[in-house]
Amino acid sequence: MTFICSFLDSVWPDQDYQLNPLSGDASFRRYFRVFHQQRPYVLMDAPPTLEDGARFIAVQQALAAAGLRVPAIVANDLANGLILLEDLGDCLLLSVLDDNSVMHWYQQALALLKPIRQVSATTQGALPVFDRAFLLREMQLFIDWFCLVHLKLELSSDELTVLERCFALLADEALAQPQAGMHRDFHARNLMVLPDNQLAVIDFQDMVLGPVSYDAVSLLKDCYLRWPDAVVATLRDEFFATLQASGELGPDWDNKRFARSFNWMGLQRHIKVCGIFARLYHRDNKAGYLPDLPRVLAYVTDTAALYPEFAEFSLLLQQKIQPRFDEVSRCAP
Repeated sequence: MTFICSFLDSVWPDQDYQLNPLSGDASFRRYFRVFHQQRPYVLMDAPPTLEDGARFIAVQQALAAAGLRVPAIVANDLANGLILLEDLGDCLLLSVLDDNSVMHWYQQALALLKPIRQVSATTQGALPVFDRAFLLREMQLFIDWFCLVHLKLELSSDELTVLERCFALLADEALAQPQAGMHRDFHARNLMVLPDNQLAVIDFQDMVLGPVSYDAVSLLKDCYLRWPDAVVATLRDEFFATLQASGELGPDWDNKRFARSFNWMGLQRHIKVCGIFARLYHRDNKAGYLPDLPRVLAYVTDTAALYPEFAEFSLLLQQKIQPRFDEVSRCAP
């Protein structure tokens, strides 16, 4: 804590501040709420050997320039991984959502994606590309951490081939979409409701160039809550109409094709998240994501069952992965 206090002393030489820890996230970052002269701030402690503070600042600047509400940067000490931020409060979008308000809030959230899509570079250069290797690397986490480590499954060469064929199809579909600026973790825990009822965007440092539907999928098929299919379909269709009207989708994209591509993008993301949540538990000792795994796996099984292209994967889920998951979950902490 000495280096944190030294940093804050340099910002406020009067040393009249209070430091309180906040709950963390799925990264290696720590957060503190700091009060100075009764005004709150948020201090992000992002170890420079594990996190890229300069990238956070570059993306923040690009999003702010695009007109998005993001936390302002007050001061930083990148050598020690410290960034002092504007405090946007405690009201996550997740906390205000219900059946009556979801359409209003999600329409407002989806509107934020247009300026995000228009960001293709920062002061550091072009955004990283969410390319085929990136997509496949993410889905490999499903095998490495979810199946092999969490479920302790032994997968035959034929079963691995089924998974690899599924992953290849999903990567092909993702790359067939128009590519644009992508937040990469756009959901109700990473959107803040401000006092004026506008939405602010946080946790944006992993931004890339990727499939145009990805962030909408992340929001509408949220890993932390699930809405009725009819609600998701209505909002998806509205999003499609927005993309079509802005010319971001070519003439060969109709509603039916977009719906399929949207669902396949969700399948790719949820396959990845199964692996991420398992890794957070087994490698990082973070059990807080285990209660969300049943929902994420249900997204995977439900979507795979809809498409004949994933018939073998669906069978593997039904006959081997889901039963083993149910067994492991009964013994989980």
